[in-house]
Amino acid sequence: MSDWSVTQSPLPRRRPRALSPLREHLRDTFWFAPTAAMVGVFVVWLVAQELDAALVRSLQDDGDYETVAELLRFADDAKTVVSAVGSAMMTFIGVVFSISLVAVQMASGQFTPRVVRLFVRSRITKATFAVFLATFVLTLLVLTSYDSTPDPRATTSVPLVQSVLTLVMVALSLLLFVMYVNATLRLMRVSHVIARIAAESFRVAALMPAPVEDGRGPALGPVTAWVDHGGQAGVLRDVHIARLVRVARKHGVVLRLVPRIGDFLVPGTPVLTVHGGQAPPRRVLRYALSVGVERTFHQDLAFGLRQLSDIALRALSSAVNDPTTAVQALDRIVQILASLSRRPLDAVAHRDRRGAVRLVQPVPGWAELVDLGFTEVRSCGVGNAQVTRRMLAGLDDLLRLAPPERREPLRRHRELLRQAVERVAPTPADRAFALLPDRQGIG
Repeated sequence: MSDWSVTQSPLPRRRPRALSPLREHLRDTFWFAPTAAMVGVFVVWLVAQELDAALVRSLQDDGDYETVAELLRFADDAKTVVSAVGSAMMTFIGVVFSISLVAVQMASGQFTPRVVRLFVRSRITKATFAVFLATFVLTLLVLTSYDSTPDPRATTSVPLVQSVLTLVMVALSLLLFVMYVNATLRLMRVSHVIARIAAESFRVAALMPAPVEDGRGPALGPVTAWVDHGGQAGVLRDVHIARLVRVARKHGVVLRLVPRIGDFLVPGTPVLTVHGGQAPPRRVLRYALSVGVERTFHQDLAFGLRQLSDIALRALSSAVNDPTTAVQALDRIVQILASLSRRPLDAVAHRDRRGAVRLVQPVPGWAELVDLGFTEVRSCGVGNAQVTRRMLAGLDDLLRLAPPERREPLRRHRELLRQAVERVAPTPADRAFALLPDRQGIG
């Protein structure tokens, strides 16, 4: 097998969608959804106000003042409810989300700060916050619509539709509150957090191109030019594959990405090597790479293992001392590595419509992924038999699943674990117990 195997995508396969900086910014903030909801509810209120005014005018034109008087009595009764909702909603919002912030802080301390993004990007959390604020704004607007004139002949508007709309928003707020509490409680449970991290890792792996049949990489030729990073410093989160392929095809060159997704870039860092011609103009590559303040799952194959390792390390610390959580993280680490055990790694080749290689993108290799999944957990959990037994069982399972050429890193970690346990365990019986493979640790 060559030093780095390359995968390519079949021609009909769609390339991963580029990561939009604006979309990511909106997903990582809380201001957009509530603002949009408040603007939307204002527009809906204008429509409802016009409907109420049209209804009153129609009844007055028909001379049905008795019905108008009944609507005024209904509006007076509804005003009490609207006033109560308006005065209680902001207090309710403050209490609920203050408790939520405390829960997020506790979760980040128990798991890892990297999982806070799950709370920040939660759609149900943003939807609940947006509907709560929209309901409060709607109650204020509806209260301004009440006419002080009790005469059905002189009144201009009766907030009937508006009052019904307020009640609907209150019902929606209660429904979302129940869903929000359920979702928040799920995110505070380590098993659901770990399962979600694993699911996103599988989604990234599924978007990787299909393997080349012969497993050999293309001959890129000598490097003819370099392209440096000219933007702000940050973590490389995304590569606009389609744009780079078009630029390389237009200029008749092959581009190779130097850093991997998740690497930290500073201005002047080489990011692309050019093979077979001169470097394309910098302006056409300006938006081909996206950097940010933190890593995301988008195209980042190793980020899931990184988070699972962090959760296991935090669980094994003396402050937490929760080896069962570390075992749960190891379960998912083994699952992710098993799914990648037979996939070509190290690099991905992207081709243009004519089948010519135009972009080579590095991805973590098998040995690097195995080291990421086991090295730190082994060092911190060597004194805990529950962790060592689960790790040995996981390594044995991976040795059965992995092809022969990928078993060496697994054997190395197994031997290092055995040596570490023999140094730490005080008696032969303790060593024998700690080195007995068990998929549940100690059960």
